[in-house]
Amino acid sequence: MTVLALLQQELEKEAQTTRKMLSIVPADQFDWQPHPKSMTLRSLSTHVAELPTWVRMVLETDELDFEKNPYSVPKINTTAELVDFFEKNLLDSRDALATADVSTFDKPWTLRAGETIYSSDPKIDVIRMTFSQIIHHRAQLGVFLRLLNIPIPGSYGPSADDMSFA
Repeated sequence: MTVLALLQQELEKEAQTTRKMLSIVPADQFDWQPHPKSMTLRSLSTHVAELPTWVRMVLETDELDFEKNPYSVPKINTTAELVDFFEKNLLDSRDALATADVSTFDKPWTLRAGETIYSSDPKIDVIRMTFSQIIHHRAQLGVFLRLLNIPIPGSYGPSADDMSFA
């Protein structure tokens, strides 16, 4: 299997779990946050839904400079909008991978804020990091949902909510 096929396969597997998590985010709790330093439920779930856009960005650019590109996402108001936003971004990610030029995968991609460089890694590593970011923030989302007493769907097997204990 080629590296591109492996990336496509991983994207699809993670999309299944991400979709399950996003579909249970309660819109009436979007402004809730577990701690003042935490994101709101809306911000976190929207970030999870928009992360697939990083695949195209990494493939088609050589860097992201936060000073030149301030972070901005649309305001999501319903769970349906959240899932639709994710599906749109997932389609874009699929398309970007389908047309990716693997000869650029070793080319460096840099994350910076002006002169401050946070990382500079081969594009293939940044694409993998993007998938890891989806998983990481999805896990944070699971904690938020648990704190709101919302049953958590399984990710790589059943969750505690899927299991019955005698």
